[in-house]
Amino acid sequence: MPVISTPQAFNQDDLYVDLEAIIGYRLFLKCEGFNFAGSIKLKAATAMVEAAERDGLLTPGSVLVESSSGNLGVALGMIAASKGYQFVCVTDSRCNLATRLLLEALGGQVHVITEPSPTGGLLGARIDHVRALCASDDRYVWLNQYTNPNNHIAHYRTTAPAIARAFPDLDVLFVGAGTTGTLMGCARYFRTWHRPVRIVAIDAEGSATFGHTPSRRMIPGLGTSMRPPLLDTSYVDEVIHVSEAETIRMCHQLARHGFVFGGSTGTVVNGATQWLAQREQPVTAVAISPDLGERYLETVYQTDWVQDLYGEDVLHPRTATATAAA
Repeated sequence: MPVISTPQAFNQDDLYVDLEAIIGYRLFLKCEGFNFAGSIKLKAATAMVEAAERDGLLTPGSVLVESSSGNLGVALGMIAASKGYQFVCVTDSRCNLATRLLLEALGGQVHVITEPSPTGGLLGARIDHVRALCASDDRYVWLNQYTNPNNHIAHYRTTAPAIARAFPDLDVLFVGAGTTGTLMGCARYFRTWHRPVRIVAIDAEGSATFGHTPSRRMIPGLGTSMRPPLLDTSYVDEVIHVSEAETIRMCHQLARHGFVFGGSTGTVVNGATQWLAQREQPVTAVAISPDLGERYLETVYQTDWVQDLYGEDVLHPRTATATAAA
């Protein structure tokens, strides 16, 4: 029986869902939403905070500040509450209401950016706001998930080894691309593993991560409006871009079988399904699910929101589409 004294001490790291009966292909989904922060971001948040404390950057009286679309903010807010730090999350108008309320329940402040930067979009505007806060008061400490190496080191040390233990015959790993911390940590780990593993990055259409022109994205999580500094494409074998309409359809398909996952999971599973559909030989495939779906009930799972943004027929069954590029 686990007994803990801090919320970050618990994380269910070995739960997988076999999706073959739902999507028609053998795919194991690693579920990362079963911890008190509700997402895979707990790993990166814990690693970055602990490193900042070891380095003397975080001290009593420090105010943590971070730019986040939601999940990392919640993880940092939870850890800050546990350790007695103040926390400010700088997000934007795409952040789910449930996430904002959760951040406030944890004692954090939420600054919502509504106007994009001329060159960096909403993400660039969020980062500009963080920098301004840090310049205004030396108590602010920005861990900077976009450049902090502990973001990917956390997954090199935890997520990837857990997958390797569970699937010693792994052939392909599907990982969503946001800050690319999870992607880079896992890709680096499997680059030197005992057998070759194909790393397939799943990104949202409208994301600039892999060199595409940025455009409107309404679902938080995957995708960026500028290339993530952590990204090293030499570790990525393929990239698949998935439209938000296909993300929503996949989320609803999973929910109809009892699995309510977040938007990023719908994107990753859709992209993985497209990749697997093009293969004649069976493979051992794993995809990473960053979070569960409760925080998306007013968006991805709300019919009016979905139809207002993506059209009346978005939830009608159809053949999923995605574009893949090496």
